[in-house]
Amino acid sequence: MIFTAASLDGIAAGTVTLAFRRWDRPRVRPGGQQRTRIGVIAFDAVDEIDAAAVTDDDARAAGFADAVTMLTFVDRKAHGPRLYRIALRAAGPDPRAVLRADADLSDDDAAGVRRRLDRMDANGPWTEATLRLIAARPAVVSTELAPEVGMDRPTFKQKVRRLKELGLTESLDVGYRISPRGRALLDRWDTDGRREM
Repeated sequence: MIFTAASLDGIAAGTVTLAFRRWDRPRVRPGGQQRTRIGVIAFDAVDEIDAAAVTDDDARAAGFADAVTMLTFVDRKAHGPRLYRIALRAAGPDPRAVLRADADLSDDDAAGVRRRLDRMDANGPWTEATLRLIAARPAVVSTELAPEVGMDRPTFKQKVRRLKELGLTESLDVGYRISPRGRALLDRWDTDGRREM
Protein backbone atom coordinates (compact mmCIF):
# COMPACT_ATOMS: atom_id res chain seq x y z
CA MET A 1 0.00 0.00 0.00
CA ILE A 2 1.08 3.54 -0.66
CA PHE A 3 0.59 5.96 2.21
CA THR A 4 0.77 9.74 2.30
CA ALA A 5 3.29 11.30 4.65
CA ALA A 6 0.43 12.56 6.83
CA SER A 7 -1.06 9.06 7.05
CA LEU A 8 2.28 7.55 8.04
CA ASP A 9 2.77 10.21 10.71
CA GLY A 10 -0.74 9.52 12.03
CA ILE A 11 -0.13 5.77 12.11
CA ALA A 12 3.10 6.33 14.02
CA ALA A 13 1.26 8.57 16.50
CA GLY A 14 -1.62 6.12 16.85
CA THR A 15 -4.21 8.59 15.60
CA VAL A 16 -4.69 6.86 12.24
CA THR A 17 -6.01 3.33 12.72
CA LEU A 18 -7.92 2.81 9.46
CA ALA A 19 -7.26 3.13 5.76
CA PHE A 20 -9.69 2.87 2.87
CA ARG A 21 -8.84 1.76 -0.66
CA ARG A 22 -10.72 0.94 -3.84
CA TRP A 23 -9.29 -2.22 -5.35
CA ASP A 24 -10.47 -5.00 -7.63
CA ARG A 25 -9.42 -7.43 -4.86
CA PRO A 26 -7.68 -7.04 -1.48
CA ARG A 27 -4.03 -6.06 -1.89
CA VAL A 28 -3.16 -6.74 1.76
CA ARG A 29 -4.39 -9.45 4.09
CA PRO A 30 -5.20 -9.65 7.80
CA GLY A 31 -2.05 -10.57 9.67
CA GLY A 32 0.14 -9.11 6.94
CA GLN A 33 2.74 -6.41 7.43
CA GLN A 34 4.45 -3.72 5.38
CA ARG A 35 7.72 -1.92 5.98
CA THR A 36 7.59 1.85 5.68
CA ARG A 37 9.67 4.86 6.67
CA ILE A 38 7.99 4.85 10.11
CA GLY A 39 8.65 1.15 10.65
CA VAL A 40 6.41 -1.86 10.23
CA ILE A 41 2.67 -1.43 9.72
CA ALA A 42 0.47 -4.39 10.69
CA PHE A 43 -2.86 -5.05 8.95
CA ASP A 44 -5.34 -6.41 11.48
CA ALA A 45 -8.47 -6.59 9.32
CA VAL A 46 -9.42 -6.11 5.68
CA ASP A 47 -13.15 -5.87 5.01
CA GLU A 48 -15.13 -4.95 1.92
CA ILE A 49 -17.57 -2.18 2.81
CA ASP A 50 -20.29 -0.20 1.07
CA ALA A 51 -19.43 3.48 0.71
CA ALA A 52 -22.75 4.42 2.28
CA ALA A 53 -21.72 2.62 5.47
CA VAL A 54 -18.60 4.75 5.99
CA THR A 55 -19.08 7.11 8.92
CA ASP A 56 -17.39 10.38 9.77
CA ASP A 57 -15.77 8.58 12.71
CA ASP A 58 -14.31 6.04 10.25
CA ALA A 59 -12.98 8.89 8.14
CA ARG A 60 -11.39 10.60 11.16
CA ALA A 61 -9.74 7.29 12.10
CA ALA A 62 -8.28 7.34 8.57
CA GLY A 63 -6.99 10.91 9.02
CA PHE A 64 -9.75 12.80 7.20
CA ALA A 65 -12.21 15.42 8.40
CA ASP A 66 -15.29 13.53 7.27
CA ALA A 67 -16.55 10.65 5.13
CA VAL A 68 -17.21 12.76 2.03
CA THR A 69 -13.66 14.14 1.99
CA MET A 70 -12.18 10.68 2.57
CA LEU A 71 -14.28 8.98 -0.12
CA THR A 72 -13.44 11.72 -2.62
CA PHE A 73 -9.74 11.14 -1.97
CA VAL A 74 -10.07 7.34 -2.20
CA ASP A 75 -12.11 7.55 -5.42
CA ARG A 76 -9.39 9.69 -7.06
CA LYS A 77 -6.79 7.01 -6.23
CA ALA A 78 -9.01 4.02 -7.11
CA HIS A 79 -7.48 0.81 -8.49
CA GLY A 80 -10.78 -1.03 -8.73
CA PRO A 81 -14.48 -0.77 -7.93
CA ARG A 82 -14.61 -2.37 -4.47
CA LEU A 83 -14.14 -0.33 -1.31
CA TYR A 84 -12.07 -1.91 1.49
CA ARG A 85 -11.64 -0.78 5.10
CA ILE A 86 -8.24 -1.78 6.48
CA ALA A 87 -7.59 -1.76 10.22
CA LEU A 88 -3.93 -1.07 10.81
CA ARG A 89 -1.38 -0.05 13.39
CA ALA A 90 2.30 0.64 13.89
CA ALA A 91 3.94 -2.68 14.79
CA GLY A 92 7.49 -1.65 15.64
CA PRO A 93 10.67 -0.61 13.91
CA ASP A 94 11.71 -1.89 10.52
CA PRO A 95 13.95 -4.87 11.30
CA ARG A 96 16.33 -3.66 8.58
CA ALA A 97 16.82 -0.41 10.51
CA VAL A 98 17.63 -2.35 13.67
CA LEU A 99 20.04 -4.54 11.71
CA ARG A 100 21.68 -1.53 10.01
CA ALA A 101 22.49 0.01 13.37
CA ASP A 102 24.12 -3.19 14.70
CA ALA A 103 27.81 -2.68 13.97
CA ASP A 104 28.94 -5.24 16.54
CA LEU A 105 29.60 -8.11 14.14
CA SER A 106 30.60 -11.36 15.81
CA ASP A 107 32.65 -13.85 13.84
CA ASP A 108 29.46 -15.87 13.27
CA ASP A 109 27.58 -12.75 12.07
CA ALA A 110 30.37 -11.87 9.66
CA ALA A 111 30.57 -15.43 8.36
CA GLY A 112 26.81 -15.49 7.81
CA VAL A 113 26.90 -12.21 5.87
CA ARG A 114 29.84 -13.53 3.84
CA ARG A 115 27.88 -16.64 2.88
CA ARG A 116 24.91 -14.55 1.76
CA LEU A 117 27.12 -12.22 -0.28
CA ASP A 118 28.97 -15.15 -1.83
CA ARG A 119 25.62 -16.54 -3.02
CA MET A 120 24.74 -13.14 -4.47
CA ASP A 121 28.09 -13.14 -6.28
CA ALA A 122 27.56 -16.63 -7.75
CA ASN A 123 26.95 -15.25 -11.27
CA GLY A 124 29.74 -12.70 -11.07
CA PRO A 125 31.12 -10.56 -8.25
CA TRP A 126 29.41 -7.26 -7.54
CA THR A 127 28.68 -7.02 -3.81
CA GLU A 128 32.03 -5.75 -2.53
CA ALA A 129 32.49 -3.25 -5.36
CA THR A 130 28.96 -1.92 -4.82
CA LEU A 131 29.40 -1.60 -1.06
CA ARG A 132 32.72 0.19 -1.48
CA LEU A 133 31.24 2.53 -4.09
CA ILE A 134 28.34 3.49 -1.82
CA ALA A 135 30.75 3.99 1.08
CA ALA A 136 32.95 6.26 -1.04
CA ARG A 137 30.10 8.19 -2.67
CA PRO A 138 27.18 8.61 -0.27
CA ALA A 139 24.11 10.57 -1.35
CA VAL A 140 24.90 10.21 -5.07
CA VAL A 141 22.07 9.33 -7.45
CA SER A 142 21.94 5.79 -8.80
CA THR A 143 22.20 7.04 -12.39
CA GLU A 144 25.75 8.17 -11.60
CA LEU A 145 26.72 5.16 -9.50
CA ALA A 146 25.43 2.34 -11.71
CA PRO A 147 27.88 2.84 -14.62
CA GLU A 148 30.81 2.85 -12.19
CA VAL A 149 30.13 -0.82 -11.42
CA GLY A 150 29.10 -1.72 -14.96
CA MET A 151 25.34 -1.90 -14.39
CA ASP A 152 22.28 -0.20 -15.76
CA ARG A 153 20.25 1.80 -13.25
CA PRO A 154 17.37 -0.70 -12.70
CA THR A 155 19.81 -3.57 -12.11
CA PHE A 156 21.90 -1.45 -9.75
CA LYS A 157 18.87 -0.39 -7.72
CA GLN A 158 17.64 -3.97 -7.46
CA LYS A 159 21.03 -5.16 -6.26
CA VAL A 160 21.34 -2.37 -3.71
CA ARG A 161 17.93 -3.39 -2.34
CA ARG A 162 19.40 -6.85 -1.74
CA LEU A 163 22.24 -5.28 0.25
CA LYS A 164 19.71 -3.20 2.15
CA GLU A 165 17.87 -6.38 3.17
CA LEU A 166 21.09 -7.50 4.89
CA GLY A 167 21.31 -4.18 6.75
CA LEU A 168 24.46 -3.10 4.89
CA THR A 169 23.13 0.01 3.13
CA GLU A 170 20.34 2.50 3.60
CA SER A 171 18.45 4.67 1.18
CA LEU A 172 18.57 8.45 1.43
CA ASP A 173 16.30 11.03 -0.19
CA VAL A 174 19.00 11.09 -2.87
CA GLY A 175 21.19 8.04 -3.26
CA TYR A 176 22.41 5.72 -0.53
CA ARG A 177 24.90 5.44 2.27
CA ILE A 178 26.68 2.59 3.94
CA SER A 179 25.11 1.62 7.26
CA PRO A 180 27.07 1.20 10.50
CA ARG A 181 26.79 -2.58 9.96
CA GLY A 182 28.07 -2.20 6.39
CA ARG A 183 30.94 -0.01 7.59
CA ALA A 184 31.88 -2.62 10.20
CA LEU A 185 31.90 -5.29 7.50
CA LEU A 186 34.10 -3.22 5.19
CA ASP A 187 36.47 -2.46 8.09
CA ARG A 188 36.68 -6.18 8.81
CA TRP A 189 37.45 -6.89 5.15
CA ASP A 190 40.16 -4.24 5.19
CA THR A 191 41.70 -5.75 8.32
CA ASP A 192 41.27 -9.46 7.72
CA GLY A 193 40.63 -9.81 4.02
CA ARG A 194 37.20 -10.64 2.65
CA ARG A 195 37.58 -14.41 2.31
CA GLU A 196 39.13 -14.90 5.75
CA MET A 197 36.41 -13.27 7.84
